[in-house]
Formats: sequence, C-alpha cells, structure tokens
Amino acid sequence: MTEEPRNKIKGPHKFTLGLFSDTEEQIISALTINDETAIWALISNLHHADIADLLERLNDDQRNRILVIMGSDFDGDVLIELDEIVRDQVIDKVGLETIANAVNELESDDALEIIEELEKHEQDLILESISDENRAFLEEGLSFPQDSAGRLMQRELVTVPTFWSVGDAIDFMRKSADSDDNFLPKQFYVLFVVDPAYRPVGMVWLDKLLRTHRPIKLIDIMEQDMKVIPAYTDQEDVAFLFRQRDLLSAPVVDEGGRLIGAITIDDVVDVIDKEHKEDIMRMGGVLEDDFYSAVFDTARARFSWLLVNLLTAIIASIVIGFFETTIDQIVALAVLMPIVASMGGNAGTQTLTVAVRALAMKELTATNTARLIIKEISVGVSNGTVFAALTGGVVWLWFENLMLGIVISIAMIVNLVVASLAGTFIPIFLERQGVDPAVASSVFLTTITDVVGFFVFLGLAALILI
Repeated sequence: MTEEPRNKIKGPHKFTLGLFSDTEEQIISALTINDETAIWALISNLHHADIADLLERLNDDQRNRILVIMGSDFDGDVLIELDEIVRDQVIDKVGLETIANAVNELESDDALEIIEELEKHEQDLILESISDENRAFLEEGLSFPQDSAGRLMQRELVTVPTFWSVGDAIDFMRKSADSDDNFLPKQFYVLFVVDPAYRPVGMVWLDKLLRTHRPIKLIDIMEQDMKVIPAYTDQEDVAFLFRQRDLLSAPVVDEGGRLIGAITIDDVVDVIDKEHKEDIMRMGGVLEDDFYSAVFDTARARFSWLLVNLLTAIIASIVIGFFETTIDQIVALAVLMPIVASMGGNAGTQTLTVAVRALAMKELTATNTARLIIKEISVGVSNGTVFAALTGGVVWLWFENLMLGIVISIAMIVNLVVASLAGTFIPIFLERQGVDPAVASSVFLTTITDVVGFFVFLGLAALILI
C-alpha cells in the first residue's frame, strides 16, 4: 500500500509554503473588520515560520496591526525567518525592549543573527538589557568577521571531561535539566569530550551514549576523527565541509585550539540557502533583498549594472559602426547580425553557469581546469558546426546567396567557440582576482560575445561579399 504524502492535505485547504491560504485569507478578513480576538486566535496557532511568512506578505499597515495585537507575546523566533528588510521594519515597530526580551530567550547563534544587523547604538542598548552570560556570548560572536564560523556557531553545547563514564554524563545532563541553572541547549545531538585545556579530543553522539552501558568510559566510545573548524573559517567553506562529509555537527575552536562553540546542520542549511540566493540575485545584477526593497532603493541598486550594460552595448554599437558602409550595401546583414550575437550569448551563458557553479561547489580546481576548457571548446565546435550548417542553409534559401550563408556559418562557429572559452575563463579569472564570479561574469560575457559576433560576421562579409 502506497503511503499518503505527508504534505498532501485533503479537504478545502490549499497548502502554500507552510501557511494555509485560507488561514491567511481569514486573518486578512479579520483585519478588515478589526476583529482582534479572531486574529489572535488564528495567529497563536501558527508556527513561528508561518507567522514570518504572513508578516512578509502583508502590507505595512496590516503588518503593524498584527504586531500591535501580538504585543509582548511576540516570539523572537519569528525574527530569524524574516527577510532582513522586513525584519528591520518589525524591529522598529515592536521596539528594542521587546527585541531585547526576545533575544534573551533565543539560542546564541539565532540571537547573534538578529543583533548583528542592528546599528551600533541599538546593539549596545540590547546588550545592556540581557543577562550577563548571553551578553558575553554575543559580544564574543560580534568580535568575529562577518560570514565566519565564529558568527555562525552556537555557544550552548555539552562538554564532558575525558575521565567521565557514560553514567557520569547521563547523570550530569539529568541533574542539569532538573536544576534552576540549566545551561543545556534546547536541542543537541552530541557531547564534546575535552581535555584539561578545553581542547576538543572527541565527540559522542547521543544515540551511541544511550546504547552503551553506564560503566564504559566516554573516551572509549568517542569519535576521534572529527572535523574541527577554526572560528575564522568562511561560512561557505563550512557549508562545503558539511556537504562533503555529511556532518550534523562540528566543534569550533579559537586560535589556541580551545572549544568555543559548535555548528549544526540547521545553521548550514540556512547558509547554503543564503549563498544560493545571493549568487542567483547577483548574476541578475540585483540585490539579495530586492523583492522587499522600496522603489527608489531598487531603482538605485539596479542603476549601476544597467549603466555598465549601456556602456558595453555602446562598445558593440561602435564595432557595428565600423562596418556601416558594408551594411548599407548588403541590408541582409542587419537582419542576420542578432542571430550570431544571440547564439553566442546563449552558448556562453550555458558554459558560464557550469563554471560558476563548479567554482562555488569547489569542483573546479587547478587539476581539472584544462580538462573543462578542452571539453567546452569541443562542445563549442560541435554545436557551432551543427548550427552553422543549419543557419547557413536557411540563409542561403532565404536570401538566395550561398556566400552569405557561408559567412554566417563561419561566424557562428567562431562565436560559439569564443563564447565557450569566455564562459570558462571569465569566472576563473574573476575568482582568482578575489571578485565573486556571480557578480560580474555575465556583463563581460555579453560584451565579448556581442563584439566578437558582430566583428567576425561583418568583417567576413566585408572581405568576401564586397
């Protein structure tokens, strides 16, 4: 018998990103008639991620009214799920006192994600309002570079000495959970075994702990082959390590090798999602939070890349201008020019996408770069030859000019090969210069394929047809 998919809901509900559309409609309807009791009844049953989705979809007035209704019951976990622009608006509305209370209840990694986006004076006000222990964690986290493992790690973790037994560890966790000073994380999967200098020497997973008899020493069952992450490691490298080694958790150490935190898989999933979104948006020349930005901010952010595109288009137009006389004599060239440039651009984008992804996933290295270049050249020649024959034949029949068909065929092959090379070399060059290939590669690629396409096609036409 086939198991019913868990996300498939029977009945009138329409499932949309975790939030039922009819629930959203009911909340909006209740807002329309200002029925706060109904609104609170609906919101109080939602997961914090669903509340975040709701706040992002509502307009400013509706969002503010929801926040007023939530009042002091505002859940700090909602902030973690919000887009940064919407989060700033929510923080401004609910006030720093409410945010400080929320931050005080969050785990250190989530609290740091919230506070690091605030202005310096806002950070100081919140730090003054929270417990000494949480303040120490957050101040330490803020001392690390942006997008580093030190910013990503969770400070709450379970550490045990090397001489403890399984029974000692279990008793310790039970007593800690029952005490008023419980400092155990809300959720954890692993115990870190540390030496007297507080350096991690191994880790014990909870499932192995529970399956082992009490007298057994932790040092005898701990996993020693663990991946220790320096606090200054870039978060992209952390995500790569987790993906490569299928990690669920990893210890983070300071420059002296002392254990200062741990990174868990849920944090890495957020990093992967964030980096993927950044790369996609940057390749389009737009901001990561463009969807929620104001009209002026969006227009200003897009202006710079549109200006660059204008300049590259002018360069291509200058190349065309060199062959103005040729185009005047053979009008068909003006009709056919976009075909050559467009095919080169599309072929180059395909290669560029592969290369940028390979660099991001650390699959493209010095040992296989030459192999990729040879492959892309071969693909360019292969596709160029096929499309050259196809396009040349169509042009010959269309304009009844065999030589014109030959000219566009040669131009097609040359431009597709050049596009393949450019799509490979540009991101590699930018990456070695310390520039994110996802940001600028497409602009340079378009310029090269347009200029080469126009120059080869019109230049051959001038030599052969006139």
